[in-house]
Amino acid sequence: MGLMDRLRAVVIPPFQPSYDTAWPFVNFNGHTYPVSLNQTLLGREEGPPAGYQGLVAWAYESNAVVYAVEQVRVQLFAEAAFRWRWRGSGKYFGNPDLDILRRPWPNGTTGDLLTRMLLDADLSGDAFVLRSGSPPVLTRLRPDWVTVITDRNPWAAGAEVMAYAYQPGGPAGGEKPVTYDVSQVAHFAPSPDPLSPKRGMSWLTPVIREISADIGMTEHKRAFLVNGATPNLIVSLDPAISKAAYDQWVSTFKAGHTGVRNAYETMFLGGGAKAEVVGKDLQQLDFKLVQGAGETRIAAAAGVPPVIVGLSEGLQAATYSNYGQARRRFADGTMRPLWRNLCGSLETVLRRPSGADLAIDDSDIAFLQDDMKDRADIQSTNASAIGQLVKDGFTPESAVLSITTNDLTNLVHTGLYSVQLQPPMPEGPEPEPEEPEEVEPEEPDDTETETGRALTESLGILRTMAEREIPAPVVNVTVEAPEPPPLSEPLEAVVAEPTVTEIEYDDDGRIVKITEGPVPA
Repeated sequence: MGLMDRLRAVVIPPFQPSYDTAWPFVNFNGHTYPVSLNQTLLGREEGPPAGYQGLVAWAYESNAVVYAVEQVRVQLFAEAAFRWRWRGSGKYFGNPDLDILRRPWPNGTTGDLLTRMLLDADLSGDAFVLRSGSPPVLTRLRPDWVTVITDRNPWAAGAEVMAYAYQPGGPAGGEKPVTYDVSQVAHFAPSPDPLSPKRGMSWLTPVIREISADIGMTEHKRAFLVNGATPNLIVSLDPAISKAAYDQWVSTFKAGHTGVRNAYETMFLGGGAKAEVVGKDLQQLDFKLVQGAGETRIAAAAGVPPVIVGLSEGLQAATYSNYGQARRRFADGTMRPLWRNLCGSLETVLRRPSGADLAIDDSDIAFLQDDMKDRADIQSTNASAIGQLVKDGFTPESAVLSITTNDLTNLVHTGLYSVQLQPPMPEGPEPEPEEPEEVEPEEPDDTETETGRALTESLGILRTMAEREIPAPVVNVTVEAPEPPPLSEPLEAVVAEPTVTEIEYDDDGRIVKITEGPVPA
């Protein structure tokens, strides 16, 4: 031990430093004084108590920023619903095996289960849920009372978890630990602990100093107000004053000028006393900016954008555009990985159908409804791609599968291309019919028109009666013969040979045959 060590042992008494603090003291005339300025505002930094319970009380239950960030995480996390999903098609379905997640314990809901599991995982790094009883129920195990048992050294190659030992009340409770098989316990640890291969780490661990600084800033603000909203002061007295007079003066000064009730009162100094301002007020410290930076770092460690929480720095730059981007980043970058990890952890205590995995159905989560438009645009793009693939000759089933799974190797071609998707005709396509040439009809004379109209009406009547199976009556048609034109040729050449028309009927009076021939001799 050197000379300075001997002097320190005499002058400086033994001292146990607190978290990141080491205030040296000095003895003088039997009294201990700190080797520092005696100011009206004394700063100190307080760390979290040891253990899970201390961290919960120090950070989650006492710090507004930590509580607000954690509530945002928990409230969205608890909105999820569980479904089974086929690996190939990606379709969702349910079965009675999921009932234990809908009602994990009497009067419990899926939201209650998710809330407790995320709180345990965020504050301790691990969440443990036990399946037991008949009918089976789920029970939350306090994480700091659970011991993970491995078959060998946890750091050894191939080390596996064999069981979980749960001791109600912890080691100090005095109860005997109860051991549960791995298949009975769901272990949720989203952030692995680099120093413990089988345990998780709380997201609060990296920001302990930021939380401590935020608590210190809050205490500083409170102390500033308690001391009358005045900056730090140093009061010096006449060096010739005695120790007793000094102590009495300090006691009288504090009684009359400290505390909220004595704020803004006039201070009177005498006997050579002098007061000097050595500190800065909150505006000079840029208090809002300094504290806001710490809040942003805490929110970043939790994976929550500050604008989602409502922190000051996030609100200063908030717009409708970047709020939507922050919401998507929070959902896609923080919540979905947590949900996926949780599903894998809970499959341990469920009977999983072959070919299916436990998944989260987020279709009813209001926070994610703004994504519906983007989802509709994606579906429209997929539908166009499927239609184009079918037109190019791929089978509809393989086109749908390749687009939904994002794997074009699933495409199966029909061997037909473009317009040949329909099989060709055996003898080739039919020739297109030729359009007949238009021939202008000759205008008949009035006599021929009137005669043709009479014959047409008569044949129409006969056809209608034949269709209705009505016996045909005898119809006499009298047509006035037109005046013969003047003969320019012999009569035998002009008059045609006379003919006769015979109509045959069956027993029911229906026309069965019409014949026309020369008049019999």
